Amino acid sequence: MSDMQLAIRGGSPATSRMQGQVCLVTGGGSGIGRAAALKLAAEGAEAVVVAGRREAEIEDTAAQCRALGCEGLAVRADVTRESDVAHLVQAVLDRYGRLDAAFNNAGFQERRAPLEQQGNGVYQDVFDANVRSVFLCLRAQLPIMYARGQGRIVINASVSGVRNPNAGLALYSASKAAVISLARSAAMEAAPRGIRINAIAPGRVVTDMMLRAGVGDIATVAAGLPLRRMGQPEDIAEAVVWLLSDASSYVAGHVLAADGGFLAS
Repeated sequence: MSDMQLAIRGGSPATSRMQGQVCLVTGGGSGIGRAAALKLAAEGAEAVVVAGRREAEIEDTAAQCRALGCEGLAVRADVTRESDVAHLVQAVLDRYGRLDAAFNNAGFQERRAPLEQQGNGVYQDVFDANVRSVFLCLRAQLPIMYARGQGRIVINASVSGVRNPNAGLALYSASKAAVISLARSAAMEAAPRGIRINAIAPGRVVTDMMLRAGVGDIATVAAGLPLRRMGQPEDIAEAVVWLLSDASSYVAGHVLAADGGFLAS
């Protein structure tokens, strides 16, 4: 086993929290989505379906999943489009006949700027990527899971949807607050039918999207967190897999902060 595989598995070749599961990750070409896909593969998933708009990136993630011993399938999809979501879910059904777990991770963060400088197009991009995509994915995924009476879904939210003391990200923060409300409402509908829906709320995590948005000096930001470090995508992936696994079987409608202690400070 390679060093990469051991690192993703937490140093042990025997972990299997997702043994035999068919999993779907949107926005899986990079960052948190890629880390989650690889962690699902390392934890024994039968298949990880990686969705995203950038074909080369999602295929690379799928190939890395295959190297970890599961079937990795890349499906190009823009999950802000209803037709693409329908195609994505149908591709999962056609190949595997079921969907056990989904991480609805795709999202977008605007560049930091005062609200009055944000245009209508930016507003649309943020809410399409962060809210509409989750709505479309849930609407397509839930009937499949309802038919079997089981399934788990995690939605990528943000601590910015819970508490945002930083100016300049009003649209992102509002969209993530909407996602949290959507996740909680959907969870209450789905729980009596055997489906668990939860949200993950990352804090300051080093990803390309975060860097493009202009987070400022990383060392300075890290120094202001109780854990004194920025998060890595793998930190969030660990929490996502826990929420998707049977280890969290009594957790539903929860928003799990993975934020280095930010909300508690």
